[in-house]
Amino acid sequence: MDAEAAKLIGAGLAAIGSGLAAIGVGTIWGNYLSSAVRNPGAADGQFTRVLIGFAVTELLGLLAFLVAIILMFVA
Repeated sequence: MDAEAAKLIGAGLAAIGSGLAAIGVGTIWGNYLSSAVRNPGAADGQFTRVLIGFAVTELLGLLAFLVAIILMFVA
């Protein structure tokens, strides 16, 4: 296998993480909204946890994107 082809395959595999992060963010917000509709009184207490989960999930997606860009253009 050519080194250039292996580099692009690795970048494509790393880019999958960005899509999975989008699924994770949708799951986090969907579960929060579902629980907020069921119990509105507890929604305020859970909002900070939702934001932390969102930030961590988005960070992992950005890191996957960064790895893909580094593999494509730097390595």
